[in-house]
Amino acid sequence: MKIVVLCGGISTERDVSLVTGAQVYKALKSKGHQAIMLDIFLGYQGDISNIFEADVDWAEKVGKIRKNSPDIEAVKALRKNPEILFGENVIDICRMSDIVFMGLHGDYGENGKVQAAFDLYNIKYTGTDYISSAMAMDKSITKKVFEMEGIPTPRSVTLKKGDGECIPEFPCVVKVCSGGSSVGVYIVRNKYEYDLAVKDAYTYDNKILIESYIKGREFTDGVIDGQPLPVVEIAPKQGFYDYRNKYEAGSTIETCPAELTEEQTKAIQDMALKAYKALGILAYARMDFVMDENTGDIYCLEANTLPGMTPTSLIPQEAAAIGVDFPDLCEWIIKVSLAKY
Repeated sequence: MKIVVLCGGISTERDVSLVTGAQVYKALKSKGHQAIMLDIFLGYQGDISNIFEADVDWAEKVGKIRKNSPDIEAVKALRKNPEILFGENVIDICRMSDIVFMGLHGDYGENGKVQAAFDLYNIKYTGTDYISSAMAMDKSITKKVFEMEGIPTPRSVTLKKGDGECIPEFPCVVKVCSGGSSVGVYIVRNKYEYDLAVKDAYTYDNKILIESYIKGREFTDGVIDGQPLPVVEIAPKQGFYDYRNKYEAGSTIETCPAELTEEQTKAIQDMALKAYKALGILAYARMDFVMDENTGDIYCLEANTLPGMTPTSLIPQEAAAIGVDFPDLCEWIIKVSLAKY
């Protein structure tokens, strides 16, 4: 198959997306596909007529994920018209493919806008559709859906820039509504920390969420084509599961399958599937959870419609636990995604 692995972009998760793209590209090449890797923002300059046949290592220049989120303004400066997401030849190359493997992460890619554009161009792509992407990306909408469907989730208040002051109970969590990789997420324990967190969060998004803090064990569970995968427990060695702990090797202990009772495992998997269905997600996604250390109650935090596929990512670990290696996982995602069409 002719496959474009689409990645990069201008979200705070640009670095993560490039590493995801490189991993997926290499896996698909190893399975014999005519795969190329394409940065959605920087595009491709040159003759595209035989681009899928070109003898090029598209992942050669991709480095590791840096400790801090990338300088997006510096990336935008590389193009004359940074207000347009699609770089040169991106749409034309994607239209030439059999399917686009969506390796994008963060607001530009997971919010449904790229998916909607592809639908208009009749371009096939992996993952869910634009509506469920948009709902899952906005945490305030996700929480409303969870509450309507009876899915336990921490209490929260949504604030927009310019709203009056909200004084929550401490500790609490401040997070941007449409972020990813825990960029713009803060656990705060007093008014001073809260004010700093709110100010910083508004630099990422004009809408933020103030959420009750639940101390306990953290878990995640992927669903592919309506099939829940083994549950992973996430235990950062320091702090919480922030950007650094997600992508710096050795900073987090991840146990898959998680050490839980059969009842607890089933409860998380059932809740993951219920959240997946409630948001109308197609193909695959990953849901995150916390278990209250005092009560044992389980809460669903959010859904990730384009979860990471980096060397430290969780969906590949879950798939490996049922005997599916990374290249086969990539092909599985393509197969269930093509079923949309």
